[in-house]
Amino acid sequence: MKKIYYLSTCSTCRRIIKEVAPDNGFELQDLKTEPITSAQLDFVYKLTGSYLNVFNKQARKYRALELHNQALSEDKIRELILEEYTFLKRPIFIINNRIFVGNKRNVIDELMAYIKIQ
Repeated sequence: MKKIYYLSTCSTCRRIIKEVAPDNGFELQDLKTEPITSAQLDFVYKLTGSYLNVFNKQARKYRALELHNQALSEDKIRELILEEYTFLKRPIFIINNRIFVGNKRNVIDELMAYIKIQ
């Protein structure tokens, strides 16, 4: 399985996808037009071990809803991600049950190194 969860309207996602230059074997899913399903999110959870690991605390709604003042359970984080695509960190690359989450330089470098050995 080769999958990329991203936002087509996000310049960072577009830049990273261009930099990584994934082959045609990748399935791209624009989260704005095709939101992540509960089954897909549960698969991501299986690979990361926590919904918190894919929860975007940089989302504008995180502060607007005052979520930073709350103790969020894994179930609540899952619910928030399913309700609002902006709460999912992006981009997410899945390659053969290996997952790379977010836009930090070390994650992208690790992803690119992994792709080279595939």
